[in-house]
Amino acid sequence: MRAVWLEVPEAFLEERRRFGQDKKDELWDGELHMVPPPSSRHILVARDLLNALEPVAARMGLRTMPDPMGLFGADNDWRIPDGMLVRPESISERGAEQAELVIEVLSPNDESRAKMPWYAKQGVTELWLLEPRTRIVEVYTLDQGSYRRVQPVGNASTSPLLGIRLEVISGPKLRVHDGGTVTDV
Repeated sequence: MRAVWLEVPEAFLEERRRFGQDKKDELWDGELHMVPPPSSRHILVARDLLNALEPVAARMGLRTMPDPMGLFGADNDWRIPDGMLVRPESISERGAEQAELVIEVLSPNDESRAKMPWYAKQGVTELWLLEPRTRIVEVYTLDQGSYRRVQPVGNASTSPLLGIRLEVISGPKLRVHDGGTVTDV
């Protein structure tokens, strides 16, 4: 259900903060998007994928950043992706100021696709949309200010940024091929 609340009472927002319910909230053009807590499957697949990407990121001089780390724009808006790979110098006190890769785990009725133009505006080089039940990953690469989908071959997608292959195998699981190293998520 989508709802619009024109003026949210400060007491309501304070209660959300006190109970930690605001950790995934985002600010879009000055508009607060209150995001419900994700499912355990959502959290686990994001965490496992970031763990699998850790050696690749380290080799490239990048850091893996889990949620609720925010990605902040120059306009003081922010989004809370499910995972990011960032350069260490892009990490600030408030979160990440820039990201090389953003991972969004899809949920019913989420706004992951609606975030894509904002991520492009921030210069995020690559964006992955991951369906947690099927483990299918859509890989998008930034091309002249907007995202172009990297076409999968069969049940596998390739990350141009990381130089790895992401293959859906039975289970379903996502198999991450990094040279001779294989990790299942």
